[in-house]
Amino acid sequence: MTKIIGLTGGIGSGKTTIAQYFKSLGIPVYIADDEAKKMLDVPTIQKEIKETFGEVVFENGAISRPKLASVVFENPEKLKVLNGIIHPAVKEHFKDWFVQHSNNPIVIREAAILFESGSYLDCDKIITVVAPLETRIQRVLSRDKTTREAVLNRIKNQWTDEMRIAKSDFVIENNDLSNAKEQVDKILKKLTNP
Repeated sequence: MTKIIGLTGGIGSGKTTIAQYFKSLGIPVYIADDEAKKMLDVPTIQKEIKETFGEVVFENGAISRPKLASVVFENPEKLKVLNGIIHPAVKEHFKDWFVQHSNNPIVIREAAILFESGSYLDCDKIITVVAPLETRIQRVLSRDKTTREAVLNRIKNQWTDEMRIAKSDFVIENNDLSNAKEQVDKILKKLTNP
């Protein structure tokens, strides 16, 4: 039976880098955030977002991700509403993906809001990736066109590392990539040789 391993962490923790390392080892990885972004192009979801948030989040007939982000990351209630539109669709998509990969001993389900969305309930084990706050901020600033204040706002709207760690089976400290990879290797041994 295929085990679903949840992989999560706050913005800038480096969870996607860790996910890519799992992938390089031949383990199927589902990146929920990428699929959630694709959902914004689905006509039924676009319609629901337009009805909920109005034309202000659209540009040239398509959802403007920056406009939508500025609306929801300033308001936790609106973020919950958006997640309520997107995440049921992502959950269905994952089920189909999982069937295609069910011949593997383990698969990784990477999601920033694994706990907040309730997706952790479908996981056999959970790994949380952590990094120091300043490291996380610098990673996001160098990756996204954003401000320090916007990054801190997004961090404030996510679960804390302590909250995630309390519900996780494993923690990867991602300050140094080669060290983080060693931690992944140790976790994999535990997962594949219970």
